[in-house]
Amino acid sequence: MINQLLSKYCLVLTCFYLFTITVESDDWPQWRGNDRSGNWNESGIIESFPAGGPKLRWSASIGSGYSGPSVSNGKVFVMDRLVKPLGAGGAKDLHDGNPPRNINFVRKLLPGSERILCLNEKDGSLLWCREWDCSYTTVEAYAIGPRVTPTVDAERVYSLGAEGNLFCHNVNDGKKIWSRDFKKDFGLKIPEWGVSAHPLVYENKLLCVVGGDESTVVAFDKMNGKELWSSLSSKQPGYCPPVVHELGGKKQLLIWHSDALEALNPTDGSVYWSVQIKPTYSMSISQPVVSGNRVYIMSFNRVSACIEVSENGDSAKIAWRGNTRKGIAGVHNTPVIVDGHIYACGSGGRYTCATLADGKKLWTTYAPFKRDRPINWGNVFTVKQGDRYFLANDLGEIIIAKLKPSGYKEISRAKLIEPTHKVSGRMLVWSHPAFANRSIYLRNDREIRCYDLSKL
Repeated sequence: MINQLLSKYCLVLTCFYLFTITVESDDWPQWRGNDRSGNWNESGIIESFPAGGPKLRWSASIGSGYSGPSVSNGKVFVMDRLVKPLGAGGAKDLHDGNPPRNINFVRKLLPGSERILCLNEKDGSLLWCREWDCSYTTVEAYAIGPRVTPTVDAERVYSLGAEGNLFCHNVNDGKKIWSRDFKKDFGLKIPEWGVSAHPLVYENKLLCVVGGDESTVVAFDKMNGKELWSSLSSKQPGYCPPVVHELGGKKQLLIWHSDALEALNPTDGSVYWSVQIKPTYSMSISQPVVSGNRVYIMSFNRVSACIEVSENGDSAKIAWRGNTRKGIAGVHNTPVIVDGHIYACGSGGRYTCATLADGKKLWTTYAPFKRDRPINWGNVFTVKQGDRYFLANDLGEIIIAKLKPSGYKEISRAKLIEPTHKVSGRMLVWSHPAFANRSIYLRNDREIRCYDLSKL
């Protein structure tokens, strides 16, 4: 009798254990997920979208911005901007003499405030909000709000505004733990399109692309904001997020600024190697991606390159440079490398597959935009999920697709949010979605939405 009871008890425990494993879900605590790889590792995800699109779990009103959401431990974090009314004379021009003729470079003083919001993951209700005055000095056409996705680490969330205001808040009540001001503390001259590099937690440090003399990258103590080390000087800090990879048997912090791609020891900021690759207009936006001992980078105006790192990790050289015939020169998105093949959205919305070995283009398509010609500033974010991909185009659509060296195959698509930002005569959304809890979280300049993507 006792043996029978013990057997039943063990069976119940086993079933409970298996059930908890089955329903366990992943968080998305920072830019591009857990390890910045752009991989969504959850199972139990829909094979295709149902007629009429996936179920909307909730939506919440927010202000404008590019900041993508992060999701951690039942909370959703996102940044936005609230605009203050302009005076009778309008926004103040910030140029000496006549402003540039190209609106993509016209800077103005724009009053307003920035915020970090913490929402309940279950229903989108506001748990707490912190706001600070922040007049923008960036290019007016793109000065809609913060660029950076909040980074969550245990009980702390780190946010970084477009004018260099760095905050660490308690995730539970929003209490400020510490803050830094890149302009006051490091003499940062705000780049044309604002501070954009997502902070990275590494061991006991918060690694930030800052700017200024000998402070292109700074390591802060993640607990109190104290500067631990600073390194590198550059004309501009660029917009590229820091990322740590193992290369040549060493952990290497990759920083791509206006003048070069450089690899540092994340422990003390010492430089392992430097390769001179200058992004056009300092637009190093796309995160460097690594496969084996190779690093791939891409930027605006046909700039792309594959860098080969030595076996001991102490030096590097350019394996090949991209041009009109090879490589992918994407602007706002980050490539994905799978089995020696690069997948990314290039200029004009050209979604492309190229070989990492030599940059040869295997195919190019405009299918994510349902067209057969270029689209101004067309962008697609790529997230790998198992053996398929979730693509987020800038029209507010999510596409499930198969990407292989043999070609692009679309499985399903659904429009999940309206594009609200006008660029080059069309409306778009340039915010990277988050994928967690078998759901997608995405925003525009008016609201943030959460859709259920679980398999029924």
